[in-house]
Amino acid sequence: MQRREFLWTSVALAAGVMWPAGRAEAAFEPSPEDGWRTFDVTHRVEVLQPDGATRAWLPLPSVDEKDWIRTMGNLWQGSSGNVRLLRDQEYGAQMLYAEWAAGEKPVLEVTSRVATRDRAVDLNRAGKAAPLSHAERHLNTMATKLLPTDGIVRKTALDITRGARSDEAKARAIYEWVVDNTFRNPKTRGCGRGDIRFMLESGDLSGKCADLNALYVGLARAVGLPARDVYGIRVADSRFGYKSLGKSGDISKAQHCRAEVWLAEHGWVPVDPADVRKVVLEEPPGGLTLADEKVSDVRKRLFGAWEMNWLAYNTAHDVPLPGSRKVTVPFLMYPQAETAAGLLDSLDPATFSYRITSKEITAS
Repeated sequence: MQRREFLWTSVALAAGVMWPAGRAEAAFEPSPEDGWRTFDVTHRVEVLQPDGATRAWLPLPSVDEKDWIRTMGNLWQGSSGNVRLLRDQEYGAQMLYAEWAAGEKPVLEVTSRVATRDRAVDLNRAGKAAPLSHAERHLNTMATKLLPTDGIVRKTALDITRGARSDEAKARAIYEWVVDNTFRNPKTRGCGRGDIRFMLESGDLSGKCADLNALYVGLARAVGLPARDVYGIRVADSRFGYKSLGKSGDISKAQHCRAEVWLAEHGWVPVDPADVRKVVLEEPPGGLTLADEKVSDVRKRLFGAWEMNWLAYNTAHDVPLPGSRKVTVPFLMYPQAETAAGLLDSLDPATFSYRITSKEITAS
């Protein structure tokens, strides 16, 4: 099934409004003593060459989990009187939407405050997570446009997991296979597209995070494991010494997609095989091997743990842009804008133009 229709809820906003995600989030006070860090992330969009009516869609942090990420509100300002908070009812993804009439100067800025805490699942301690609902299981095992679960995807997944007797063993086998058989391609634009059927049929298993982690998710779904991509952006340097796995200040090109897999004994388990391959390629001095100590360490760490110098936007696939001329993007991780001339290049911040910055908020 490939359902591409979203149902959206819409809230018109007064200029400068700060809205919390909910009452619980508004009352939440992050504590550094408990491992929490707070960040302000600002998206500023200015369309330099408007042509006719102009529209913009900015991703907002939409993932809220009490143990590792909390959304704390958003503050916006801009030149448009028509600004709306949109939220889709299927994935829960949120965006800030604005439109300008011909002749108006399109400028929009939104600052989102989030609190994050490093995340780790103890896979050696058996537990029992609350089961996924039927709807959640369906959503996270179904095929999407770029994540088919039949044909070569299912065949590859069955080959990888042959002999694995538990869901955890299957999830780990797929993780190790992706790490062993893919590589990061520095020439891939942005974070890639995540067209996993093409990757497997062509034998070209290269790309960036939206390709490699999508491959993990698709293979997991093909053998019945609920799995999902989590689209977000790096907001701080790594505190574990990995220069390639962090970014602070100007983070306009620091988007990063991660992945999760559902295991009955642990719930959602974080994984990130794409970042293992990023360390191989980019960690100084560069060109490391899988046997290198740095790679071995991060390979172990990234099955079950994430350093939370990163915020999560959403888990949505094949996202239609409301109000656009029937534009659907594979995922919502970059600012998007459209003029009468068409959709702007979201992977070219300077020409677009947009700038994304992050600032850690420290206790006074």
